[in-house]
Amino acid sequence: MSIMSCFYRFKQILFVISCSVIFVVVIRKLYCYNSKDNCLTYNTPMVISTWAFTNATTKSWSVLNMSGSAIDAVVAGCTVCEQEQCDGTVGYGGSPDENGETSLDALIIDGATMNMGAVGHMKRIKSASKVARLVMENTKHTLLVGEGATQFAIQMGFKETNLSTIESLNLWKQWKTNNCQPNFWTNVSPDPKNYCGPYKPNLLKNSKPEPNLVDTKNHDTIGIIAIDHEGNIAAGTSTNGAKFKIPGRVGDSPIPGSGAYAMNTYGAAAATGDGDILMRFLPSFHAVQALKNGHNPTKAAQLAIDTISNYYPDFSGAVITVNKYGDYGAACHGFDRFPYSIANPEHNKVALLYITCTKSKSYNYNLWSSLL
Repeated sequence: MSIMSCFYRFKQILFVISCSVIFVVVIRKLYCYNSKDNCLTYNTPMVISTWAFTNATTKSWSVLNMSGSAIDAVVAGCTVCEQEQCDGTVGYGGSPDENGETSLDALIIDGATMNMGAVGHMKRIKSASKVARLVMENTKHTLLVGEGATQFAIQMGFKETNLSTIESLNLWKQWKTNNCQPNFWTNVSPDPKNYCGPYKPNLLKNSKPEPNLVDTKNHDTIGIIAIDHEGNIAAGTSTNGAKFKIPGRVGDSPIPGSGAYAMNTYGAAAATGDGDILMRFLPSFHAVQALKNGHNPTKAAQLAIDTISNYYPDFSGAVITVNKYGDYGAACHGFDRFPYSIANPEHNKVALLYITCTKSKSYNYNLWSSLL
């Protein structure tokens, strides 16, 4: 056989191989285009949580590794923070209100069934996330608040206990000594910037709303999202609210679509920060809808944050987002940077990540910082 014939034969073989590869690629693309999940790779099970609460994330991850459900993982992680009093913003002994009392908010969402349960302004019960789960599983309601939430918890077998500690009471006494500064009143008299209440409406004055301080010691929430081995998604939150809040205040954390949201078909999101601002925009719901519209998790979180900062440029907050494949992202505004923790098959352990936040206009933090 001549060299030319061998070369010609070799070209034929290459042509056949090339055509075969192209055929396989085209068939796979057509199959993936018409398949339910477009042949995307799942990086699940997984868990992600707001802030540097790695003990909570570790607990959630261990539950998933023991074949626990996404709901089990979320509740277990939130419970760890409630017990450890994470940053003083979760669980007992933190964020006293104007009367010196601590109350708790929590939310649990089942993304498989869209069932959910929450408690708000619940006093004298430590395990807020566990009570929220029972609201979801043992009632036809979504949210129980105040004394009614406490009585429900007692009926479900939880023990009453004083949520105040020496530290929280001392913080409250210091606040009272400092003429109740800072506080959440506006358009009242006497001037809430200089005096304690009681207050009366000041109908002649309409001051511009001012941002609340939100930082690592006053950020309102732990939010956790988990995807289990079955692909089911759950999300939840737990908090003791804002320091020196007006009694009766409920923030964004127990509000579905604000504190957290989850849908098996798209993904989940959780928000943290200035709850009184966040709940006006339902950022978690917004982020999940952005996933539905084809955005990746980081872009979905950023869209939710940008919507808020366009109206409140001095607001501080963050959103974490996960799609159903386990891809994740986050966005934030007002902080220098925002930490969150993640565990999945890629990391196989809890990893602490940071993102840089978009900036807000500067204003005086000194008064709040002196009390933290």
